[in-house]
Amino acid sequence: MQFSSIIDDLAERGWSVQRAFLPSHETLRLAEECRRREAEGAMVPAAVGRGEGQLVHEGIRGDHILWLEPGQSAASDLYLQLMDGLRQQLNRELYLGLEEFECHFAVYPPGAFYKTHLDRFRDDDSRCVTAVFYLNPDWQPEHGGALRLYLGEAASQDVAPLAGTLAVFMSGDFPHEVLPTAVDRLSVTGWFRRRAALPLSA
Repeated sequence: MQFSSIIDDLAERGWSVQRAFLPSHETLRLAEECRRREAEGAMVPAAVGRGEGQLVHEGIRGDHILWLEPGQSAASDLYLQLMDGLRQQLNRELYLGLEEFECHFAVYPPGAFYKTHLDRFRDDDSRCVTAVFYLNPDWQPEHGGALRLYLGEAASQDVAPLAGTLAVFMSGDFPHEVLPTAVDRLSVTGWFRRRAALPLSA
């Protein structure tokens, strides 16, 4: 797998969109796993905030998630291995100091959305690079559900969640939202993390 175009895009503008990032059969295997875990009742409503302050707030986000762990399935293990390869190349080329990758399946049911937000907390800069891989075959414009990246100076970029598309962007630089979806919308959403900076002592 060649990651050079992702590296070049991140270095030049801070975001990248890659079509057909995985072969279609591998994307289908991930989609099938996501659907299977959903049918088993393993997905839970996603919360906003962190730690003890986490709350489910469907007025902000309406997806259901399941964190991926090594050993869950061959499909997810392959994806995690691929992302670790990308992590290593990001470190070699861009010197980001990324230590790990975390990700979850996300299912947005019809009508769900995620309001504009940043993927980094104000007092925690450990999330450095966001990577979202989409699992939806035959996605049509009328289905909605686009990822909208706000690029500054009133510019934005919409990314359709079509199966095989990978969106990568610097987590702290781009506010973004998920527009309301008319049909189920599946993805693997994750973050490359570095060690959080220690708070300054008083």
